[in-house]
Amino acid sequence: MSRTALVTGAARGIGAATVARLVADGYRVMALDSCAGHPMATPEDLDTVVAAHGDRVLGRVVDVRDRAALHGAVDEVVATWGQLDAVVAAAGIIHGGQPLWETPDTVLQDLWDVVAKGVWNTAAAAVPAMLAGPDPRQCRFVAVASAAGTHGLFHLAAYNATKHAVVGIVKGLAADLAGTGMTASAVSPGSTDTPMLTATAALYDVPTDELVRHQLIRRVIDPSEVAEAIAFCASPAGGVVNGTVVHADGGFSA
Repeated sequence: MSRTALVTGAARGIGAATVARLVADGYRVMALDSCAGHPMATPEDLDTVVAAHGDRVLGRVVDVRDRAALHGAVDEVVATWGQLDAVVAAAGIIHGGQPLWETPDTVLQDLWDVVAKGVWNTAAAAVPAMLAGPDPRQCRFVAVASAAGTHGLFHLAAYNATKHAVVGIVKGLAADLAGTGMTASAVSPGSTDTPMLTATAALYDVPTDELVRHQLIRRVIDPSEVAEAIAFCASPAGGVVNGTVVHADGGFSA
């Protein structure tokens, strides 16, 4: 039986690229997205991802803040395909633009609920199903963190805090999984050609090229390049990457 995966934030950007990469690797994929509309992805975006891959992908509108809905999606994967082998928690948002002391509490709360608690909820819903499957040793949990998960970024203190939390969640999960064979890791992209990069540049009122120049490769990263790193971490061969972060950031963190 081919491997199965669940991907959050799957309607566009890195999430959509990850769905495509996993399908190319032979996976069946449950693609989830909140599809909340501007500036988030839309139901049409998710439909496009599903249509591109035929019966290899099921798309569902699920918000990572809703743990019950995540449990329902996991249950559907198991009922449909018999097991869940890999989870990629890619859902995210960007807010900011002010120094920490001027940042509204609502900004921190929104980021916490989606970016950090969204990863927590996804793991809480999916990990038990993977551990109960036929071969937990081949199962992988991968969260999409960010260069902001290891570096302080100007006027993005709340985003920094929640992406640091994503890294902490992955490290704690990996420790909890010790002895099961299942692993947990994070992939931290740099400036990637996604709507998130455009939104970040808008917060700073600069062109995206200004963000890209901080990467040693001096170019924007394509979502498919990040998806390659994610797919390796999600594969059976990726078991050596555990409790740590793969920096797919073009040298930003060098």
